[in-house]
Formats: sequence, C-alpha cells, structure tokens
Amino acid sequence: MKISTILDHIDNGHMALPEFQRGYVWNKEQVRGLFDSLYRRHPVGGLLVWAADSSGAAYRGDGELARGIVKLLLDGQQRVTSLYGVIRGKAPKFFDGNPAAFTGLQFNLENEIFAFYQPIKMQGNPLWIDVTAIMQEGNGGMGEFITKIVSSPELAAYIGDYTSRMSRLLAILDIELHIDEVTGSDKTLDVVVDIFNRVNSGGTKLSKGDLALAKICADWPEARDSMKQKIKEWHQAGYDFNLDWLLRSVNTVLTGEAKFQYLHDKDVEQIQAGLKRASKYIDTSLNLIAGRLGLDHDQVLFGRFAIPVMVRYLDLHGGSLNEIDRDKLLFWFAEGGMWGRFSGSTESFIDKDLEVLSNENNSLDALLEQLRLWHGGLRIESGHFTGWSLGARFYPVLYMLTRMGEACDWGTGLPLRANLLGRMSRLEVHHIFPKAQLYKRNYRKNEVNALANFCFLTKDTNLNISDHLPQIYFSEVEEKHPGAPTQWIPMDTNGYSAMANRELS
Repeated sequence: MKISTILDHIDNGHMALPEFQRGYVWNKEQVRGLFDSLYRRHPVGGLLVWAADSSGAAYRGDGELARGIVKLLLDGQQRVTSLYGVIRGKAPKFFDGNPAAFTGLQFNLENEIFAFYQPIKMQGNPLWIDVTAIMQEGNGGMGEFITKIVSSPELAAYIGDYTSRMSRLLAILDIELHIDEVTGSDKTLDVVVDIFNRVNSGGTKLSKGDLALAKICADWPEARDSMKQKIKEWHQAGYDFNLDWLLRSVNTVLTGEAKFQYLHDKDVEQIQAGLKRASKYIDTSLNLIAGRLGLDHDQVLFGRFAIPVMVRYLDLHGGSLNEIDRDKLLFWFAEGGMWGRFSGSTESFIDKDLEVLSNENNSLDALLEQLRLWHGGLRIESGHFTGWSLGARFYPVLYMLTRMGEACDWGTGLPLRANLLGRMSRLEVHHIFPKAQLYKRNYRKNEVNALANFCFLTKDTNLNISDHLPQIYFSEVEEKHPGAPTQWIPMDTNGYSAMANRELS
C-alpha cells in the first residue's frame, strides 16, 4: 500500500491504533533516519495490522472509525506516526507523545541530507527546504522553492539537479509498504497481544498491566485519559508514576491481589470506583510520606511499590489512622525502601504483604515482622552509609534524616524542602568536602561521592560555597546562622585537617 494511501486511511478512519499500544517514543534522530532511508529507497520494513470490526474495536484517540472492517496497527506505529506527523504537519488523532520529535524536518538540496531546523544554519538559505511545506504543496509547491534558487546566480546552474531531488523527495508518498494482516474470529485480544509481543520481541513488550488496561478500555474508552490525568497531577507535585503502577493500586483496592488477572471480571462501575478510591489513598500516602518522612519528590521516593500495599491498608480502614498506626505504616514503608523489599520480584512481594493485611488482626505488626524475617533485621548502622552516588539505596534515607531533623539552608537559614520557590532555591546535593579539593588530593571517585560527604543546600548557597573547605566555610555559616550547619555533620573541624594536609597531586 502506498504511503499516501496509508495516511488517507488514517484520516478517514480505516486505520487506527489499538488501545493497548503504547504512546509515541521516537526521537528526532529516528525520524530523520526514517526519511533518509525512504529518500534513498532503502527498505524500512512492512506493517502488521489487525483486521477488526470497527463496532467492537477498542482504539486510541478521539477520531471516529469507519464502518466495517478497519486496520489496527500492531507493528509500525512509530514509523506511521512519524510519516503522518511530517507529511501532514500535525499529529494523528491517536497520537500520544512529544510532537517536537517530528516538527521542523528540513532537506538540503545540495548535500541530500535531512536535519531538523536550526535558525543560524538554515534561515534564509534556499538550499534548505521544509519537508512538511513541500509535502503539503506537492509538485505545485516546487515553484516557490525553484524561484528562490534561480534568483541566485551561483545556484541557478544546478536547478535541474535540485528539481530532480525535490521530485524524488515528493515521490516518498508513492513508496509501497508491505502490509501483513491478522484476521479471523479466533483472533481475540489475548491472541493479538501475544502476536504483538512476538513481533516486537526486540523491543519493549506489553506488560500484563497494558493488557489489563486494554480490556478495561474496551468497555470504558475514557479509562486511559482518566488515569493519565491523575498521573499528570502527581507529576506536577514532583512524583513520576506510570499507568501500570496506578493500575496496580486500583487492583489492590478492588481485589486485594497484585496480579492483574483478578481485574478481568470487574465491570466499568467497579473500575471507576476503584480508581477513585485508589487515587484518594495514593494522595493520602504521598501526603503522609512527604509530611512525616520528608520524602517530597520522586528521586527520594525509594518505596513506590509499597504504596499499593499502603493504599489497600487505608482502604480497609476507611482512610482513618491513629498516630500509632500511622507511624507504624510509615516505618514499614521506610524500612522496606531501605532494604529493597520490592526491588526483585515486585508482584510476588506485594502479594505476600497483601495476604498479611487480609489474614492478620494486628496486620501492621505482622507486616513489620514479615519484613524483619525476610531481611534478617531492621537495625540501621553506620556501615549502611558507605555506599556512594545518588543511586545508593540509603541516599533517600540521608534526605529523610535531613528533612526530619529540620535542617536549614546554610545561606538563607530557611528550612530545607524540595518545593522552595525560585530557580536558585532549588535543592542540590552539596559535597561537604568539595569534589575539586578531594580530586586534587588523589581521593577516589567512590570516596568523593560517598553518602557521608553529601548534604543538601539550595543552588544559590551551593554556588557561593564553591570549592572552599569546610573548616573555612563552617565558621562563616555558624556565625551567620547559629546551629544551621548541623545536617548530621560533626562540627568539630579539628578532625578535618588530615584531609586538608593530604599531599596534593
């Protein structure tokens, strides 16, 4: 089928994207590469579609499907979306991604290369033509570009070559892409998803959550948008979650299980109610974690997969907690994060904890006991902070201690938190012993970036301290803001002289 016909099929509703497909993920380099291959007539692969009756098809976007049998893209979404975005100059109705990935593609008539618009390099240069502009105008639009070229004496001599290259660019619309179809009444959603995963074995397969959401969207088409709205709200608050994670909490509320298969027999009203309850108790959990533990943004939220368990507990108790139970629940959350409770077989460990909530009267005590037996103890020791880099498991613990200890910024004296207003008030990791000073003294990278050398300051204060040694700047900070430098750091600077006296490289 010609590329032009494929795009027409999308416009008239004969081709769409099945609901279970993920969003658009290509970047500009991949889009550029696709058009370069098509221009040079290199193979770009065929498409795989699912021929389904439009009356029962669960598809993405707000466009209307044509009546009868339609083609739902199983393999080729990224290529087709890129083609549509560049050639039509807009995203297709099923689009879910960043349109900047295919906006502003240019073609150089002299070098026959594609690149995205760069004002300094391309503005006013007649050899760079906008691919979208010429595709939309077709052969009739070549005249404008030709006029600009012939007006330049040094370029006019090559007008034949340039015209030929523009025609070759436009002829991309006539390239045929092979289409394979999955057809037959036996091709249920489960079968089609299995085919999709086999075809995409080299890429990211659909998760069980994707399949569960696809089945939900078949009966409640607005489900994905409703869930994405909540995810957007949490993102604006500093937390980044995905649909799979949110659906996990909906599942625990409705079924008390982690496995998505238990959602399959729930109707639309139950799913809607479950989403409302799960969202409410996720909000409650995040407020507790941020307010009581100080873990107020995504980078320090090291126990996100414990939250579906917390949501289940809150739902079972109507969201009401006394202070003792609140602190037990938060202690369990923090300890689970420290020891990586859900870093392995996530679904299995969630199920074990959900089972405790269902079977035990004193479920919080039982949860903590189960965690203790699994890890072999819950005691934290100084050796746990010997890790290094922001990826260390105890990095969030350091942040938590800083927040719970009500540490202040050394420059302003204000309490530290993630949502301080102003660009220069954004929190940054500060190296107590400056990196530049340590590297001069031949310390290794893991020593320089050890957790014990981290504290938190605003961007402005961090810049002002620069590479000064602590025995110099501590006294200045103490004089300006008495008590502010604490952050769990020994204030006796006598012991710091050994580092300062180490031989410079």
